[in-house]
Amino acid sequence: MKALLMLFMAMLAGPVLAKPDLSQTMGDTLARSGSESYSFERFDLAAADNQRHYRVYLAVPKQPAPAQGYPVMYMLDGNAALASLQESWLAEAENPPLLVMIGYDTELRIEPLARTFDYTPSPLTGEPFADESSQGRMAGGASQFLELIETRIKPQVNARHRVDRQQQTLWGHSYGGVFVLNCLFVRPDAFQRYVAVSPSLWWQSGLLLQVEKQLPLKARARVMILQGEQEGRAEKGREMPAARAQAMRAVGTDALAKMVARLAAYPHIEVDYQTLKGLGHGPMFAASIPLAMQFATEQGAP
Repeated sequence: MKALLMLFMAMLAGPVLAKPDLSQTMGDTLARSGSESYSFERFDLAAADNQRHYRVYLAVPKQPAPAQGYPVMYMLDGNAALASLQESWLAEAENPPLLVMIGYDTELRIEPLARTFDYTPSPLTGEPFADESSQGRMAGGASQFLELIETRIKPQVNARHRVDRQQQTLWGHSYGGVFVLNCLFVRPDAFQRYVAVSPSLWWQSGLLLQVEKQLPLKARARVMILQGEQEGRAEKGREMPAARAQAMRAVGTDALAKMVARLAAYPHIEVDYQTLKGLGHGPMFAASIPLAMQFATEQGAP
């Protein structure tokens, strides 16, 4: 697995500053072409307000579940996650996890309107708001989205397959990384493991740093935080939006490292912090998945 990961990282090293193409479709995926190691399922559901519609893709190991059930990893931006999956990652998994990829009812890899709302916390008012840093998209629906996962998605997954409820991981990238950390801070017992990839700490000039203060001292979790070496640099041929650059300056370039240090000081939180050489924000999405799969299936409790 390690050798395959190093090869994949080398392949990614070229487009270090690539920016996601929001018009890119899922294309051919393992769910369509088939996998020797996993089978695929899907169920659909809508948000309580019927404003967002979801496709939930399940990648299920073909080998029987262990006595305690499969370790399970819930993945945000599920359409892009499914489109990124490589057969080699699935085939090489020693203790294969059940993957729950929560996407949206579209053939696009990324759904910017819905993810902005779902993945971002609300300010102290608790109300959704128009986020000027995201072209006026509505934001602040993270609590509603977490409730959807806990009360509607998890029960369906648990009814379909035997999973280890003591080894549940939440993974997300960028705004998804914001959601992962927000969940850790406000409801740490929802999952046992958290993988935040390139979290956008600059969002709302560091609002998440205020949410962090809600994390109780007794919280138990294993946390993986990943970032790319080239994070925070403007994409080639594109200038970084002024508002975003200003917000990034406000939180500081070392904000993530300082957060890691604070989390590591908690008595029952274990933190794995890695910087992936040569990678920028966009390529971190796919590069993090095999690392997260390993993390999600390692033995040991928080």
